[in-house]
Amino acid sequence: MSLERAIRAKIAGKRNPEMDKEAQEWVEAILGSKFPAGVSYEDHLRDGQVLCALINKLAPNSVPKINSSGGQFKMMENINNFQKALINYGVPDLDVFQTVDLWEKKDIAQVTNTIFAIGRAAYKHPEFQGPFLGPKPADECKRDFSEEQMRAGHGIIGLQAGSNKGATQAGQNIGASRKILLGK
Repeated sequence: MSLERAIRAKIAGKRNPEMDKEAQEWVEAILGSKFPAGVSYEDHLRDGQVLCALINKLAPNSVPKINSSGGQFKMMENINNFQKALINYGVPDLDVFQTVDLWEKKDIAQVTNTIFAIGRAAYKHPEFQGPFLGPKPADECKRDFSEEQMRAGHGIIGLQAGSNKGATQAGQNIGASRKILLGK
């Protein structure tokens, strides 16, 4: 098997059809229209128009001009504009797919992960009422301890510090012991 085929097989193995379906249903719910029958998930997203419409629903005028014609460079421009709008919306840069992942269908699983990242970012926008996609991100739970409570904690040895109530591993022998031969 060639290296390229091995890499493609590994990337294809990351793809989860249930996640693709869930992401598609969420996009359809937000946009209020179904994907056309007989057109695959990645083919419908490929030109970037659906993705630009999605981010414009979540954050109006994020992508002011959506190209509907003009060749592949205009369609790739849609994808780039969508990616810029995502970062402005609050999606971490690490969660945003590369343009070639969608345009050349190199890593559709990453595209789906980006859609899930949009769903997580939507929780942080109170103006968006749902539907939501994926789990709600955790909020910060800041705690304030008094000086007395902090001093009381200094005398306690937590289990993470390695306390195992006097037990040791002395006498345990797993496998063959290492023999060190000197002078040979």
